[in-house]
Amino acid sequence: MQRRDFITLISGGVIAWPLGLHAQQFGKLPTIGFMGAGTPSGWRQWTAAFLQRLHELGWNEGRNVAIEYRWAEGRSERDAENAAEFVRLNVDVIVTVGGSTAKQATSDIPIVFALAGDPIGQGLVASLARPGGNITGMSLQAIDLAGKRLEILRELVPNLRQLAVLAFVGNTGNELELNEIQAAAKTLTLEVVMLEIRRADDLAPSTAEFRRAVNVTA
Repeated sequence: MQRRDFITLISGGVIAWPLGLHAQQFGKLPTIGFMGAGTPSGWRQWTAAFLQRLHELGWNEGRNVAIEYRWAEGRSERDAENAAEFVRLNVDVIVTVGGSTAKQATSDIPIVFALAGDPIGQGLVASLARPGGNITGMSLQAIDLAGKRLEILRELVPNLRQLAVLAFVGNTGNELELNEIQAAAKTLTLEVVMLEIRRADDLAPSTAEFRRAVNVTA
Protein backbone atom coordinates (compact mmCIF):
# COMPACT_ATOMS: atom_id res chain seq x y z
CA MET A 1 0.00 0.00 0.00
CA GLN A 2 1.55 3.30 -1.07
CA ARG A 3 1.66 6.24 1.31
CA ARG A 4 -0.51 9.20 0.40
CA ASP A 5 -1.19 12.67 1.71
CA PHE A 6 -4.05 12.78 4.12
CA ILE A 7 -5.34 16.34 4.30
CA THR A 8 -7.49 17.73 7.09
CA LEU A 9 -8.65 21.16 8.20
CA ILE A 10 -8.54 22.60 11.68
CA SER A 11 -10.13 25.97 12.50
CA GLY A 12 -9.77 27.42 9.04
CA GLY A 13 -6.16 26.29 8.45
CA VAL A 14 -5.16 23.47 6.13
CA ILE A 15 -2.67 20.98 7.51
CA ALA A 16 -1.13 18.29 5.34
CA TRP A 17 0.16 15.09 6.89
CA PRO A 18 1.61 12.06 5.09
CA LEU A 19 -0.01 9.01 6.59
CA GLY A 20 0.46 5.36 5.85
CA LEU A 21 -3.19 4.42 5.68
CA HIS A 22 -2.69 1.02 7.19
CA ALA A 23 -6.40 0.56 7.75
CA GLN A 24 -6.90 0.16 4.01
CA GLN A 25 -4.81 -2.98 4.12
CA PHE A 26 -7.80 -4.62 5.78
CA GLY A 27 -10.37 -3.16 3.40
CA LYS A 28 -11.30 -0.35 5.79
CA LEU A 29 -11.51 3.36 5.20
CA PRO A 30 -8.84 5.62 6.72
CA THR A 31 -10.25 6.74 10.05
CA ILE A 32 -10.18 10.06 11.89
CA GLY A 33 -10.66 9.96 15.65
CA PHE A 34 -12.46 13.20 16.55
CA MET A 35 -12.22 14.18 20.22
CA GLY A 36 -14.78 16.80 21.25
CA ALA A 37 -14.57 18.54 24.62
CA GLY A 38 -18.31 19.24 24.82
CA THR A 39 -21.42 17.57 23.41
CA PRO A 40 -22.49 16.82 19.82
CA SER A 41 -25.19 19.52 19.95
CA GLY A 42 -22.84 22.12 21.38
CA TRP A 43 -20.22 21.36 18.75
CA ARG A 44 -22.61 21.09 15.81
CA GLN A 45 -21.34 24.17 13.97
CA TRP A 46 -17.71 23.12 14.40
CA THR A 47 -18.21 19.57 13.16
CA ALA A 48 -20.27 20.89 10.23
CA ALA A 49 -17.44 23.23 9.24
CA PHE A 50 -14.94 20.40 9.65
CA LEU A 51 -16.93 18.09 7.38
CA GLN A 52 -17.52 20.85 4.83
CA ARG A 53 -13.81 21.58 4.50
CA LEU A 54 -12.94 17.91 4.29
CA HIS A 55 -15.49 17.63 1.47
CA GLU A 56 -13.90 20.57 -0.34
CA LEU A 57 -10.56 18.78 -0.10
CA GLY A 58 -12.02 15.59 -1.56
CA TRP A 59 -12.67 13.64 1.64
CA ASN A 60 -16.26 12.48 2.14
CA GLU A 61 -17.38 10.73 5.29
CA GLY A 62 -18.50 7.18 4.59
CA ARG A 63 -17.08 7.20 1.06
CA ASN A 64 -13.31 7.58 1.34
CA VAL A 65 -12.87 8.43 5.03
CA ALA A 66 -14.49 7.33 8.29
CA ILE A 67 -14.85 9.51 11.38
CA GLU A 68 -15.20 8.19 14.92
CA TYR A 69 -16.58 10.82 17.32
CA ARG A 70 -16.02 10.77 21.06
CA TRP A 71 -17.31 13.47 23.41
CA ALA A 72 -15.98 14.48 26.83
CA GLU A 73 -19.20 16.35 27.67
CA GLY A 74 -17.32 18.85 29.82
CA ARG A 75 -15.59 16.15 31.89
CA SER A 76 -11.81 16.32 31.59
CA GLU A 77 -11.37 12.71 32.75
CA ARG A 78 -13.31 11.55 29.70
CA ASP A 79 -10.61 12.94 27.41
CA ALA A 80 -8.10 10.36 28.63
CA GLU A 81 -10.64 7.57 28.15
CA ASN A 82 -11.47 8.73 24.63
CA ALA A 83 -7.82 9.06 23.65
CA ALA A 84 -7.07 5.57 24.97
CA GLU A 85 -9.98 4.18 23.00
CA PHE A 86 -8.69 5.73 19.79
CA VAL A 87 -5.32 4.13 20.42
CA ARG A 88 -7.05 0.75 20.81
CA LEU A 89 -9.01 1.36 17.61
CA ASN A 90 -5.74 2.27 15.88
CA VAL A 91 -7.24 5.26 14.07
CA ASP A 92 -5.10 6.94 11.41
CA VAL A 93 -5.15 10.41 12.94
CA ILE A 94 -6.58 12.02 16.08
CA VAL A 95 -8.19 15.45 15.84
CA THR A 96 -8.57 17.21 19.17
CA VAL A 97 -8.60 20.63 20.78
CA GLY A 98 -5.64 21.13 23.11
CA GLY A 99 -3.70 17.97 22.29
CA SER A 100 -2.10 17.24 25.70
CA THR A 101 -4.27 14.24 26.56
CA ALA A 102 -3.93 12.67 23.13
CA LYS A 103 -0.17 13.11 23.17
CA GLN A 104 0.04 11.32 26.51
CA ALA A 105 -1.88 8.41 25.00
CA THR A 106 0.25 7.83 21.90
CA SER A 107 3.57 8.74 20.33
CA ASP A 108 2.77 6.90 17.10
CA ILE A 109 -0.64 8.05 15.84
CA PRO A 110 -0.51 11.50 14.24
CA ILE A 111 -2.35 14.16 16.27
CA VAL A 112 -3.75 17.49 15.04
CA PHE A 113 -4.89 19.98 17.67
CA ALA A 114 -7.34 22.72 16.70
CA LEU A 115 -5.85 25.26 19.07
CA ALA A 116 -3.53 25.60 22.03
CA GLY A 117 -2.73 28.56 24.20
CA ASP A 118 1.00 27.81 24.38
CA PRO A 119 2.03 24.65 22.48
CA ILE A 120 5.69 25.09 23.41
CA GLY A 121 5.04 25.82 27.10
CA GLN A 122 2.65 22.89 27.28
CA GLY A 123 5.31 20.60 25.88
CA LEU A 124 3.22 19.74 22.83
CA VAL A 125 5.78 20.81 20.23
CA ALA A 126 9.49 21.60 20.12
CA SER A 127 8.88 24.83 18.21
CA LEU A 128 6.15 26.46 16.14
CA ALA A 129 8.22 26.24 12.97
CA ARG A 130 9.24 22.60 13.50
CA PRO A 131 6.74 20.85 15.80
CA GLY A 132 8.52 17.50 15.69
CA GLY A 133 7.12 14.24 17.00
CA ASN A 134 3.64 13.08 16.02
CA ILE A 135 1.71 16.28 16.78
CA THR A 136 0.97 19.57 15.08
CA GLY A 137 -1.76 22.20 15.07
CA MET A 138 -2.50 25.86 15.65
CA SER A 139 -1.44 28.24 18.42
CA LEU A 140 -3.72 30.90 19.89
CA GLN A 141 -0.76 32.61 21.60
CA ALA A 142 -3.14 33.03 24.53
CA ILE A 143 -0.35 32.94 27.09
CA ASP A 144 1.45 35.85 25.46
CA LEU A 145 -1.76 37.89 25.33
CA ALA A 146 -3.13 37.12 28.79
CA GLY A 147 -1.16 39.83 30.56
CA LYS A 148 -1.86 42.34 27.79
CA ARG A 149 -5.61 41.77 28.10
CA LEU A 150 -5.37 42.53 31.81
CA GLU A 151 -3.50 45.75 31.07
CA ILE A 152 -6.22 46.82 28.65
CA LEU A 153 -8.91 45.99 31.23
CA ARG A 154 -7.12 48.17 33.77
CA GLU A 155 -7.02 51.05 31.27
CA LEU A 156 -10.77 50.69 30.66
CA VAL A 157 -11.55 50.46 34.38
CA PRO A 158 -8.90 52.59 36.15
CA ASN A 159 -10.39 51.97 39.60
CA LEU A 160 -10.33 48.20 39.22
CA ARG A 161 -8.87 46.58 42.34
CA GLN A 162 -10.27 43.06 42.39
CA LEU A 163 -10.76 40.63 39.53
CA ALA A 164 -12.79 37.40 39.56
CA VAL A 165 -11.67 34.79 37.02
CA LEU A 166 -13.69 31.73 36.01
CA ALA A 167 -10.97 29.19 35.28
CA PHE A 168 -11.17 25.72 33.78
CA VAL A 169 -8.21 24.12 35.54
CA GLY A 170 -8.33 20.68 33.93
CA ASN A 171 -6.18 21.86 31.04
CA THR A 172 -2.43 22.57 31.07
CA GLY A 173 -2.77 25.46 28.63
CA ASN A 174 -5.38 27.14 30.80
CA GLU A 175 -3.21 26.76 33.87
CA LEU A 176 -0.30 28.44 32.08
CA GLU A 177 -2.58 31.29 31.06
CA LEU A 178 -3.82 31.65 34.63
CA ASN A 179 -0.25 31.86 35.88
CA GLU A 180 0.37 34.69 33.42
CA ILE A 181 -2.79 36.47 34.57
CA GLN A 182 -1.73 36.21 38.20
CA ALA A 183 1.74 37.53 37.41
CA ALA A 184 0.27 40.48 35.49
CA ALA A 185 -2.25 41.13 38.27
CA LYS A 186 0.57 41.33 40.82
CA THR A 187 2.36 43.91 38.68
CA LEU A 188 -0.87 45.92 38.36
CA THR A 189 -1.64 45.52 42.10
CA LEU A 190 -4.88 43.67 41.39
CA GLU A 191 -6.36 41.02 43.64
CA VAL A 192 -7.43 37.93 41.70
CA VAL A 193 -10.30 35.75 42.94
CA MET A 194 -9.84 32.41 41.17
CA LEU A 195 -13.03 30.38 40.70
CA GLU A 196 -12.04 26.91 39.56
CA ILE A 197 -14.07 24.75 37.18
CA ARG A 198 -13.06 21.14 36.67
CA ARG A 199 -16.27 19.78 35.11
CA ALA A 200 -19.57 21.07 33.79
CA ASP A 201 -21.25 20.52 37.17
CA ASP A 202 -18.93 23.11 38.72
CA LEU A 203 -20.20 25.91 36.49
CA ALA A 204 -23.38 26.80 38.44
CA PRO A 205 -21.78 27.06 41.92
CA SER A 206 -18.75 28.87 40.49
CA THR A 207 -21.03 31.35 38.75
CA ALA A 208 -22.83 32.02 42.05
CA GLU A 209 -19.48 32.54 43.76
CA PHE A 210 -18.46 34.82 40.89
CA ARG A 211 -21.52 36.99 41.50
CA ARG A 212 -20.72 37.22 45.19
CA ALA A 213 -17.18 38.30 44.33
CA VAL A 214 -18.46 40.96 41.94
CA ASN A 215 -20.85 42.27 44.60
CA VAL A 216 -17.96 42.56 47.05
CA THR A 217 -15.99 44.49 44.44
CA ALA A 218 -18.93 46.82 43.78
